[in-house]
Amino acid sequence: MADRTKEKILNTALKLFSQKGYLGATTKEIAKSAGIAEVTLFRYFPSKSALFEEVINTYSFLPTLRETLEKVKNEPCEKALKIIAKEFLKVLETKKDLIKIMHSEMHRYPEEIKKIHENIIEKTITVLSDYFKNLQENKILREINTVFAARAFLGMFFSYFYGKEIRECLNLKKEDPEEVINAYIDLFLKGILKIAKE
Repeated sequence: MADRTKEKILNTALKLFSQKGYLGATTKEIAKSAGIAEVTLFRYFPSKSALFEEVINTYSFLPTLRETLEKVKNEPCEKALKIIAKEFLKVLETKKDLIKIMHSEMHRYPEEIKKIHENIIEKTITVLSDYFKNLQENKILREINTVFAARAFLGMFFSYFYGKEIRECLNLKKEDPEEVINAYIDLFLKGILKIAKE
């Protein structure tokens, strides 16, 4: 029962944070929408910032990334990266309302909320960086800064996600996500320079 109540609070908070942002949503309306008293909400989460942190930790890409890396640990590098990219884009798509409103109001967030956001991004980068380090140890990747590589990888696909949203708003021609993923992974692994054959 307790777990179900907590899950209901988190689902409701995600919905209202996505609609109204962190600044617009209140614990009172989150509790009301979840069908509980506000005092019950505070038994699970002592503050709105604590609730927001749990929402971010639960619904960010990080849990999905950890699960995905476990599934692809024995897959060839290129195939694994394509699967990771697909899962990343899937999470971005399902949470796009929250992502957009967070970015629009980020400059007005209290420092503790900015820190929550920064921490989850850094944790995600660290987990992916560790995967790249493992590939280095197995002589699959050359010696590079794996943190930069993780940022570049996630940045490519986040940029594509945002660009897709803009293209849709402007009614521009849609791009095939599969084609984009394949092209980006090829660029990520091989670069753009033509290497002369020896």
